[in-house]
Amino acid sequence: MAKPRKPKPFRDVAAVYGKDEHGLHILRRREEGGPIEAGILQPLEEGKPISGEVISMRRRDDVPFLFDVKTELPASSEEEPAANGPAQVASDSYRRGWDAIWGRRPRAPSALN
Repeated sequence: MAKPRKPKPFRDVAAVYGKDEHGLHILRRREEGGPIEAGILQPLEEGKPISGEVISMRRRDDVPFLFDVKTELPASSEEEPAANGPAQVASDSYRRGWDAIWGRRPRAPSALN
């Protein structure tokens, strides 16, 4: 007679369900009762930026397609800039410095009557 399995305590787990040119597709649940998240697992490559978090996975003995997940490096909190285009650099001190070096622009002549 088979011995009943004692379930492991719940931790951060992921299930691999597919693979394509983008990487391994996983479903992940970070905590018991938490939402199930879908993601793509990609290897780290030197010189390429990291998007998302860095994790390590260890296969579970009791269920071979489940992995215990450990977050090695949390996702960057840097967000995309709110506006498009380059940063605004023309501050008042910048303009004063410009005027000191190059002089003020001549005023447009007033219209003749």
